[in-house]
Amino acid sequence: MAVNVKALPARRRGRPVRQDGRRQAHALRNRHGLAKEAAHSRPGPPGRFQSFPVSGSIQRQAASMARIVMKFGGTSVADLDRIHNVARHVKREVDAGHEVAVVVSAMSGKTNELVGWVQGMPKATGANSPFFDAREYDAIVASGEQVTSGLLAIALQSMGVNARSWQGWQIPIKTDGAHGAARIADIDGSFLIKRFGEGQVAVVAGFQGIAPDNRISTLGRGGSDTSAVAIAAAVKADRCDIYTDVDGVYTTDPRIEPKARRLDRISFEEMLEMASLGSKVLQVRSVELAMVHKVRTFVRSSFTDPDAPGMGDFLNPPGTLICEEDEIVEQQVVTGIAYAKEEAQISLRRVADRPGVAGGIFGPLAEANINVDMIVQNISEDGKSTDMTFTVPNGDVAKALAVLDKVRETVGFDAVQHDDGMSKVSVIGIGMRSHAGVAATAFKALAEKSINIRAITTSEIKISILIDGPYTELAVRTLHSVYGLDKH
Repeated sequence: MAVNVKALPARRRGRPVRQDGRRQAHALRNRHGLAKEAAHSRPGPPGRFQSFPVSGSIQRQAASMARIVMKFGGTSVADLDRIHNVARHVKREVDAGHEVAVVVSAMSGKTNELVGWVQGMPKATGANSPFFDAREYDAIVASGEQVTSGLLAIALQSMGVNARSWQGWQIPIKTDGAHGAARIADIDGSFLIKRFGEGQVAVVAGFQGIAPDNRISTLGRGGSDTSAVAIAAAVKADRCDIYTDVDGVYTTDPRIEPKARRLDRISFEEMLEMASLGSKVLQVRSVELAMVHKVRTFVRSSFTDPDAPGMGDFLNPPGTLICEEDEIVEQQVVTGIAYAKEEAQISLRRVADRPGVAGGIFGPLAEANINVDMIVQNISEDGKSTDMTFTVPNGDVAKALAVLDKVRETVGFDAVQHDDGMSKVSVIGIGMRSHAGVAATAFKALAEKSINIRAITTSEIKISILIDGPYTELAVRTLHSVYGLDKH
C-alpha cells in the first residue's frame, strides 16, 4: 500500500521529564546502539513515510520520553466503565511524560447494529433490491467510532487530561474511493504533531477517512488497527500499542490448546502470515503497514489493571512485540500454528491444457471479489488436459460456481466438484528458512492421527495444509505438540 505522509520534524515538550524517564530513554538508546546512528542519520524526502530507526526520534526521547499511539478495540470500549478503564491506561502514559495519540473502535456490537440498519432499510421501504449506496453505508457505519472518541475525550477531561476527539476527515486521513473497503492513500502528520506540541491527547476515530469525493470512507472490518499503525508511521511514533481482549500473540489459539503460550516477540513476517492465515489478533493490512514502515507494535490487554506492575515499563511492557527479525535473539524453527475454518474446495476436472487458461479462470473470480487461496494443478492421465483445485471461503461458493459456469465454454473444462466444511491449518516460523524436514514432520504427525491431507501450499516461512473440518482441533493440537510449542 503506497501511503504518502507529511510529517513535520518532532517537536519537544517544554516540561521536565522524570528521572526514571531519562534512565529509560538512555537505556533504549544504549540497547539498540542508536547514539552514533542518530548523529549520522538524515531524514528522507519531505512529505512521505520515512523508514526510520527503532526509536523514532532519539532527541525527542531524551527530552520528553516517547511518542506513543494507543489503539483500543470494540471490547475494550464496550461500555462506560470500560471506557473509563481505557482512560486510565491513557493517563498512565501521559503522566509518564509521553506524547500520546489514541485511536478507538466503535463500542462492541455497535458496528453490527449499524450495518443491520443499513441492510434493513431497503426492505423497510418495500424495495425489491437489497442493494444500497456504499457512500451512505460509510456515513452511517462510521458514526460508531465518532461516539466512542467523544466519550473517551470526556472521560480523559474529567480526569484532568487535556484531550480532544477528532474524526478521520479532520486529521485528514485521505483514502481511495472504494467506499466500504477503502485503502489509506495519505496522512498529514502535522495536525497531530501540533496537538502533541500543545500537550494535548488526540482521540481519533479509527476505521475511517475521507475519500476523493469529499465523503466519509471506511476501511473495512478491523480497519481501526490500520488507522492506528498508519498514524503511528505518520507522526514517527516510537511505538504503536494495540490494546485488545487478549494479552498478546499466542503460539496458537488457547481455546483449542490450553498449553499455548504467549510470545514475547514475533517478527513482522510471521505476524503477517498468522494474521492472513486465520489469527484474528490483528488486521492483515495493519501488519503490512507496520512491516513496510518499521512501526514497532505491541499487542497488549486492555483488561489488565492500568496500574499493575510492569504496565508502565516503556521497554518491556506485558504483551507481544511485533518487530523486525533482527530484534529477536532466540528464533525457534516454528513460531506458531494458525487455522482458518469454513473453507471450501473447488475442483475443475479435465481443463484444457493451454496458455491463458488459468487467467481465464481466476481473472473473473477476482473481478467478482472472490478470494481464492490455495491453488493446486495436476496433469490429467491423457496429458492433454489438467485438473485444477483451489479453495475459497464457504460463503463465496455459490458466487464462485456461478462465475465458473459463465466461463465454462470459453475456458473448456468437463466438470466442477466442490466440498464445503474444509479447514486450513498452517505452520509458521522464520526458522523454517534454514531448517530441513519441517514439512515432513507435519505430514508424519498428521498421518499418525489418521488426518487426511487434501492440499498443500508452502512459502519460505509457512506450510498450509487443507483438511476436513472436523479434524481441525486435533490437527492444531498435534502440530503444536510435535514442534515443541507447548514447552515453556
